[in-house]
Amino acid sequence: MKKICAVLLVLLIAVSAFSVAGRGESSQNRLLLNAKSYVPTVYAADSGGGGSDSWSMFHHDPARTGAGTGNPVLNGTLLWNHFISDYFIHSSPAVVEGVVYIGSEDGNVYALNATNGNQLWNYTTGSGFLSSPAVVNGVVYTGSYSYVYALNTTNGAKIWNSSAGEVVYSSPAVVDGVVYVGSRDDNVYALNASNGNKLWNYTTGGSIDSSPAVVNGVVYVGSEDSNVYALNASNGNKLWNYTTNYFVESSPAVDNGFLYIGCDGRYGFIGQNVYALNTTNGAKIWNYTTSGSVESSPAVVGGVVYVGSADDNIYALNATSGAKLWNYTTGDYVWSSPAVVNGVVYVGSYDGHVYAFVSSPAVPEFPTVFFIPILMLATLMALVICKRRRPKT
Repeated sequence: MKKICAVLLVLLIAVSAFSVAGRGESSQNRLLLNAKSYVPTVYAADSGGGGSDSWSMFHHDPARTGAGTGNPVLNGTLLWNHFISDYFIHSSPAVVEGVVYIGSEDGNVYALNATNGNQLWNYTTGSGFLSSPAVVNGVVYTGSYSYVYALNTTNGAKIWNSSAGEVVYSSPAVVDGVVYVGSRDDNVYALNASNGNKLWNYTTGGSIDSSPAVVNGVVYVGSEDSNVYALNASNGNKLWNYTTNYFVESSPAVDNGFLYIGCDGRYGFIGQNVYALNTTNGAKIWNYTTSGSVESSPAVVGGVVYVGSADDNIYALNATSGAKLWNYTTGDYVWSSPAVVNGVVYVGSYDGHVYAFVSSPAVPEFPTVFFIPILMLATLMALVICKRRRPKT
């Protein structure tokens, strides 16, 4: 009899706990994503041989949305790895027509077979490559310690190189025959994509590590002079600038009339914001403050902005209002820039993991109006049954 009562009480507790969980969980919490570590092969979506799934430049496209198509990577199977050298690789890969293009600090740009990792060619310079390549119309465009290079995708032969004055961390955007790129000499450059001739440059008050976004004839870029700039893509004339609290090393993502970008704010300075600006006039629409530097470049998909912070978190924000939808805390800084493919968000952390997030199934809410009466009835039934079954003394 004691066993029966004990079972009833356990079931009662379980029902109560489930009801409370369903009753107390908000719709935002039900969007909290499951985090798992996967091999970062998201960029290999085009490994079969070309098409719309290509990831041809940093953050996928000239608008830097960070959103691609193709199948998500949902297992940890290593396809291949290719040892290049003992030097660091800061560059992010571009993948076009079955070939992976990537730069290394050993002074080389490499082309690798996307299926098996075999090296197809390399181009050697006298300085390392920190910039991420852009691949457009059979040409690889990338920046080194002092030059911007254009290489033939077939054999790596140099087509041209153009001086950028200083180190190029910025990754080129190539639109309508023009290469747009920033430099640590404080300039944004527009170069003829065919021969590398300078078309114009715009000088800011600080180094430019940010990678330009180019949308509808406007170049958007951040600078370490604490400003976000909008420039006329044809002549470099400034259209507007917005002044933030500190360095802007993040790259802008442009979507639906909004520009999304992060602000550094480290070393004790005020900042640490994600901004949404009006692309027409630079007016601030909203900002979201994190607890760490935001060097990560936002990705925007389906009305949600995904971005990392040096406070160890990846955030999902409402693209219209900036309201936080969810965040996930990793083991260290998140300076990596998220990539979103087929509903899966991929991002790296300084804790050594690559994370992939997918939406959890919604937990049905248990209406409060039914919860209390059912709980009282279940308690009463358990007490009555236990009392009736109690042996007489």
